[in-house]
Amino acid sequence: MTTTEIIEYMGYPAEIHSVTTEDGYILELHRIPYGMAGPSPDRPIAFLHHGILSSSADWIMNAADEGLGYVLADAGYDVWMTNCRGNTYSRKHVQLDPENVDFWDFNWDQMAYYDVPAAIDYILALNGATDLYYIGYSMGTSIFFAFMNDRPEYMDKIRVMAGMAPIAYLDYAQGPVIDLAPYADDLDMILTLLGVGELLPSTNVTDRWIEKFCDIEASTAEVCSNILFLIVGPDSVELSEEFLPVFLAHTPAGASVHTLNHYAQIVLSSKFAKYDYGLLGNLAHYGQDTPPLYNLSALTLPVGLFWSDNDWLTSPQDVARLASELPNVAYNHEVSFTQFNHIDFVWAIHANEYVYTYLLDFLSGY
Repeated sequence: MTTTEIIEYMGYPAEIHSVTTEDGYILELHRIPYGMAGPSPDRPIAFLHHGILSSSADWIMNAADEGLGYVLADAGYDVWMTNCRGNTYSRKHVQLDPENVDFWDFNWDQMAYYDVPAAIDYILALNGATDLYYIGYSMGTSIFFAFMNDRPEYMDKIRVMAGMAPIAYLDYAQGPVIDLAPYADDLDMILTLLGVGELLPSTNVTDRWIEKFCDIEASTAEVCSNILFLIVGPDSVELSEEFLPVFLAHTPAGASVHTLNHYAQIVLSSKFAKYDYGLLGNLAHYGQDTPPLYNLSALTLPVGLFWSDNDWLTSPQDVARLASELPNVAYNHEVSFTQFNHIDFVWAIHANEYVYTYLLDFLSGY
């Protein structure tokens, strides 16, 4: 099923909207306009941004009382879930074809500068509201911090930002994915020269493979979960084996090679900066030989941070550094369950208990 088909299967209304960015990418937005109680006037807008290699499906692939999309809709919000350029739902452009490497000539700098403003403008115009709540997960938080740096005029349109597993720094991240960071630039260059711009797309072949080997009844199901734990941190308690094939059929949802390399650059540089194109590329893009740093101190609106000890990609030390540079951290929540990992923020069996109840409490104060 697609994201909207899953939402409707769960008994909620779902809508599909298309937005074209200034640079020609056509994004697909998914909406849950109201919850089980039915429509009501003046519902505040909750704008949800997924993580890397993910899609809007992140927010609804769970039980109705655990998927954040459903939880927010039932709590009285008009829920909008974006899909960044290049993922399963946003593989269109006014001129470029995703089969052409030129389509993939972007990283999350462009998502911050073009994608998020286009989506927010569309939503506010349609709804008639003046502002909204921004909720980001993983890459969705990095994009928000970059978005506020590049488009400060939008600060008045964001009531508050909630960041789950927030990423600006990756000094203490761990796992085999982090170990590959020193080779990312070379891999990026080689793949680009070969005409390959995308990594890990969702395809019918991978869906069939997952259906066969990751089903709860399959003897190989444990292998699937263990591979996942090697990336995000171990937590077999909170991973639903029943939902695992559904999760993996929607994730990974594809990303540009440059997007993944951008995070590798942060690992190696210990800086929250724009994409590094190399000396000549930086001079052409930025007029200087190094990529500009993102200025976190200029983000004055209230920010809530939600993080956990067992997150291999968003370590407590890196979150602490981020919090020290943000001038208005209004809520700083450490998940009480010590095994909670990076992916648990959207997939956990008890995500509502450990995170979303606190997130709703934070939003209600604004």
